[in-house]
Amino acid sequence: MVNVAIIGASGYTGVELARILCNHPHVRLTAATSRQYAGQPLAQVFPNLRKKTDLICENLSTQELCARADLFFTAVPHKTAMDIVPDLLAAGKKVVDLSADFRLRDVAVYEQWYQKHSAADLLQEAIYGLPELYRELIRNSRLTANPGCYPTSIILALAPLLKAGAIDPRSIIADSKSGTSGAGRAAQVGSLFCEVNDGFRAYKVGGTHRHLPEIEQEINTFLPEPVRISFTPHLLPISRGILSTIYAQLQPEFQQADVSLLYEQMYAPEPFIRLLADNNFPATQYVRGSNFCDIGFKIDSRTGRIIIMSAIDNIVKGATGQAVQNMNLMCGFTETAGLETAPFFP
Repeated sequence: MVNVAIIGASGYTGVELARILCNHPHVRLTAATSRQYAGQPLAQVFPNLRKKTDLICENLSTQELCARADLFFTAVPHKTAMDIVPDLLAAGKKVVDLSADFRLRDVAVYEQWYQKHSAADLLQEAIYGLPELYRELIRNSRLTANPGCYPTSIILALAPLLKAGAIDPRSIIADSKSGTSGAGRAAQVGSLFCEVNDGFRAYKVGGTHRHLPEIEQEINTFLPEPVRISFTPHLLPISRGILSTIYAQLQPEFQQADVSLLYEQMYAPEPFIRLLADNNFPATQYVRGSNFCDIGFKIDSRTGRIIIMSAIDNIVKGATGQAVQNMNLMCGFTETAGLETAPFFP
């Protein structure tokens, strides 16, 4: 058994990590930190965890934490993670970081979109934690940067096409919709029930969302020259789920069967990618609570464009499930361990 701890257990990612880890066959959850709820049972803060854990939320120093676990999930905001992670690594621990602090390899790009980086020396070491693309690197990593939710849905949808040169990368438009849990658990007017119920709106329009450089970083690994894409996120009046609809100009030599083959070749062996048959399209309600990414596509013969759709649970494959998938690789466990439950329905 491997001892693991959650640093920052009071948010949606924290409770979802606890839910998954409490059922994991190869790990023991030994600590869950929270300044806000220090001294309270985790199952009192999150009643869904009753009879699943007896952990008490604690506000521990890094030194105290290092005595408790071998691998840490840092489920804290950006900037906070970069202050914690170096000390954990120096103590010989492994880390899966769920913040944005180690996702971008170029420190100048990070500082343009976030703030000054105090652990920039770790950016080149950190492995981008998308197992479908970086599995072997993750196995040998001591610091894995868990991807963002929107980037996960978009990169996975585009990777087979970009790898094969099947689309014009300059034509990519990504239109994504997310449930309100993506905004976090802290009280915000824009996330209140009366602000989102019966409504649907775009936000961070015009290339201003912080996930954009992360998406471009990863899609540009497939290309000889860097491109920029159009990305617009939207807020749905649902608790969890992301549906990304992505448009691109299809190269004329690729037809339906060719595209299907590209997806099959890349994703047929993948345990958490589900490819949908022709004229079947992803929906958020069929991935809720699971680590699956459902992908489907349609070629618009009238315009020559391909429309790719992907659906994930933003808290699971878009955050905590993928983090556990990365942990499994880093610790030598079966990659699917603790993640094999079917999606919730209805």
